[in-house]
Amino acid sequence: MTKFASDNVTSACPEVMDALVAANSGDAISYGDDEWSVKLQKKLAELFETDVIVFPTTSGTVSNALALAALTPSYGKIYCHALSHINTDECGAPEFFTGGAKLIPLIGENGKFNANTFAEAISGTGQVHSAQPACVTLTQACETGTVYALDEISAIAATAHAHGMAVHMDGARFANALVNLDISPAEMTWKAGVDVLSFGGTKNGCLAAEAIIFFRPELAETIPFLHKRAGQLLSKMRFVSAQLHAYVSDDVWLRNARHANQMATKLSQGLSQVHGIELAFPTQSNEIFAYMSRAVIDRLVAAGFGVGEEELDSTAPPRLVTAWNTKAADIDRLLNVVGRQ
Repeated sequence: MTKFASDNVTSACPEVMDALVAANSGDAISYGDDEWSVKLQKKLAELFETDVIVFPTTSGTVSNALALAALTPSYGKIYCHALSHINTDECGAPEFFTGGAKLIPLIGENGKFNANTFAEAISGTGQVHSAQPACVTLTQACETGTVYALDEISAIAATAHAHGMAVHMDGARFANALVNLDISPAEMTWKAGVDVLSFGGTKNGCLAAEAIIFFRPELAETIPFLHKRAGQLLSKMRFVSAQLHAYVSDDVWLRNARHANQMATKLSQGLSQVHGIELAFPTQSNEIFAYMSRAVIDRLVAAGFGVGEEELDSTAPPRLVTAWNTKAADIDRLLNVVGRQ
């Protein structure tokens, strides 16, 4: 009962597995000085059209926590959406790795907050009795499956920089957002004002591979030590780097994300035509949240489909997620189950 439950339940794509097998031949320098890690650094610099500092990791949670720890002192504030994973789904990891920084949750429709809401929440600068504004983080694509438009990212980043704050992007589903907007990686990140990106691969075809990407080298001074202390400086880093290098080569990541998004569109369009089903958010990536009856949920589960409940909070509608390997026939079968009376 896992199909459509999450994009985390899928297998790794063939290109990534082939790269792992190739990297498994012979010996290699340890702790990230191997040829695959060096090639990854160069590849990502080409992809983002600028010099970058890259730290591979094994999960999105640790990527977010370490990136925010590099940007935020223990007495700092991190502004985020109330439904963001750093606020609801990472077991206090950002607070732990920052040494106690305070998360400031913001409200906004469809899982997004805007620059005005953010600006109105900024307070306490220079006041010794207040935690200090340090960083803002936005998720792209959002936890609700929606996507920030380019002007929305730029406005949030401009507000942050005007107040001396850094900008972090949680890109667990970065590729899904990118193909939705049909823009370049550079345009969706540093050209829009993003300083640090948590770059996701695991949800879109990697086995277990993410990366923290710094676009401003002066912000990366502490990350080597944070990375090591968190157990992320792997002795056999080549096996993470090889995954990511294959993932971003030959448009594998974009092809995977484009397929996942197309399948999500097919699914949401089908659901919207079923009486009693109501989509909660626009479908802009590979997540669909839809209000449906308990009877429909039970039918789906009985038919072997995974349905995510309370994925956002206790009031959230059920979630269905497509992935790089979702088959159109499985969507047709799901819609047939949903449509039964």
